[in-house]
Amino acid sequence: MDEEIEVINLEKHETKDIHDQHINGSLTVIYRDYDKIHKKRDSYFVCIHGKVIFVIKKKDGKYIEVESSSERPVLIKVPKGIASAHYNSSKEIGRVLVLADLAWRPDDNEMENVEFEDYKWPKKI
Repeated sequence: MDEEIEVINLEKHETKDIHDQHINGSLTVIYRDYDKIHKKRDSYFVCIHGKVIFVIKKKDGKYIEVESSSERPVLIKVPKGIASAHYNSSKEIGRVLVLADLAWRPDDNEMENVEFEDYKWPKKI
């Protein structure tokens, strides 16, 4: 293979609902091997296909909703220590690109499930 070209096989991980653990999607992570691993990181999200609503729970307990879609892509930065979730707001498949300011690996175990118990989730589409 050419010295300047590198092909890296990426891992695909199933994502699960935090309540009943049913598989609700998948996540393919692009990460770098040379960063130190830290428990907390800032995350950046953008919907690259379909339409997704991001729900961010601020430290004061209030929620903000941000729509991102392939038609109107919006990059959303969620700082470390802030809870976020997202849901597909259309009938087509939604694809979300996630970037982090520090490398992530599948065995990091740095995410914590947070209940959005007082958030009014929409009915399934």
